[in-house]
Amino acid sequence: MESQVVRRPVEFHAMEFVEYIKTPKVDSVTLHRPFYARVEGTLCLTGHHLILSSRKTNTEELWLLHSNIDAIEKKFVGSVGHLTIKCKNFMIIQLDIHGMEECLNIASSIEMLSNLSKVTLTYPFFYRPMSDALEDGWQAFLPESEFARVTGDEWRLSHVNKNFQVCPTYPQTVVVPKAVDDDCIMQAAAFRQGGRFPVLSYLHSPNGTVILRSGQPLPGPNGKRCKEDEKLVNSALGVGKRGYIIDTRSYNSAVNSRSKDFYLILFPPGGGFETEAHYPQWRRVHKPLDRFSNLQESLTKLMEACNKNTNSMDKWLGHLGASSWLSNVKEVLTTACLVAQCVDRESSSVLVHGSEGLDATLQITSLAQIILNPDCRTLRGFEALIEREWVQSGHPFASRCAKSCYAGSKLKCTGPVFLLFLDCVWQVIQQFQCSFEFNEQFLILLFENAYASQFGTFLCNNEHERQILKLSEKTQSLWTYVNRPQILEGYINPLYQPNSSVIWPSVAPQSLMLWSTLFLRWDMDNTSNDSTDKEIRKIQQNDKQLKTRAIQLRKQLSELQREALEKGLISE
Repeated sequence: MESQVVRRPVEFHAMEFVEYIKTPKVDSVTLHRPFYARVEGTLCLTGHHLILSSRKTNTEELWLLHSNIDAIEKKFVGSVGHLTIKCKNFMIIQLDIHGMEECLNIASSIEMLSNLSKVTLTYPFFYRPMSDALEDGWQAFLPESEFARVTGDEWRLSHVNKNFQVCPTYPQTVVVPKAVDDDCIMQAAAFRQGGRFPVLSYLHSPNGTVILRSGQPLPGPNGKRCKEDEKLVNSALGVGKRGYIIDTRSYNSAVNSRSKDFYLILFPPGGGFETEAHYPQWRRVHKPLDRFSNLQESLTKLMEACNKNTNSMDKWLGHLGASSWLSNVKEVLTTACLVAQCVDRESSSVLVHGSEGLDATLQITSLAQIILNPDCRTLRGFEALIEREWVQSGHPFASRCAKSCYAGSKLKCTGPVFLLFLDCVWQVIQQFQCSFEFNEQFLILLFENAYASQFGTFLCNNEHERQILKLSEKTQSLWTYVNRPQILEGYINPLYQPNSSVIWPSVAPQSLMLWSTLFLRWDMDNTSNDSTDKEIRKIQQNDKQLKTRAIQLRKQLSELQREALEKGLISE
């Protein structure tokens, strides 16, 4: 069991790191970490890693990315300093360092190196893989190739956002209704929060209905309208069809957002919602979901509950309930199921948005596709979904994942939006264990890499920022690493059987569980789960070999029967 550990990386030392590393090496440091005996060894600090190695045989080295460190606490007992390092992946380790000066220097260096403000100094820009790439992950899921999956003649690729001139958080290529030209789209973009005009998220091929996503409209306090936006939204509907607008804010929040004075605090100019008078073919439904700041508080309370040492189940369950984490899981899944129901059972198209359309909106559109589209339940299809709906669609990973649950309220833009989505996917997998090609270890891999990684996939807040920094040239994609066959096999679900049906997860409280193998993985030994997967794979491999042998024996028997007939030894 490992933390965000990088095995034997090629470490580059830039001059910029010299001022941060006050004490590069300390001997006789004792490491305490989950599921390992305490180890005494040499602690080294590099520009990107905290490394502890011991000369004892059969002892694993610790390679911990500085970017994985969420908080550090100092305590002194005599001349011995105790550093408690709390990581973004929820692991907590302790280092015992002799000498107050050395301990303070190490702590100061770690704090600075784990909070680098310049993204080009982070590890993905220095990491050099030791094996050749079989595939360029940066080119694996381009909008053009993904559009090839879209059936029907009502949609087209638009390059209206070339050079990100219309919307800085959208990709340069988007899918829009063919009936709407780029001039109309530009006008509609000016009427939407952050320029996030309605774009195609998913087309349900059985009935041709679609899921769109966008930012909120901006009618402001005067209730202004935009006919181009109305045309764009209505173009998604067929003749005589009606659709649903799923607003992830409460009705009161949506109404209050129209007040210019109120809303200028967060998002100038005044926001609002689509009125029935101007969008008569659409019915608006409010499904309020917590914003990222509330999710951050919820995760903090959840991990406080997970780290509490209590023998009372009632108290522990009380702390778990007070965190509201599972309540958030339930609300997000419920809203995704509503969207899927509108699309599949009512043959109605859906437009999803909240305020900015960067967080809850992406949770809902992604989960709805997992429910509706069997391709999204394959490993490759799920990668495409993450790339299309999260990375390319402008989820601000750099802001939301800058800190995790142990950092307190140091940063106001952090929030576990992506983690909550992954938890919802895990919940669905528990109910349909044979319908997903990937396992929960793949979800954990995505979680860890979103917060700290040697790859560039989750760096920055949008495609515009990634292009400015030339990430596709200067860093490696996570997909390049994952899609190597020897790596990929570790994330395959051995029970997978393709299921082309729509799946309908239960959102009843008794159907939802704490993701213990993530949130409690540093308190629970999960080696039995790994052993089970290995045993299943072993049985499947043996079954495959036996079936192959049976085919060979049937072929031999058929040849012997033919030979016996020719020699007259047997009759037909």
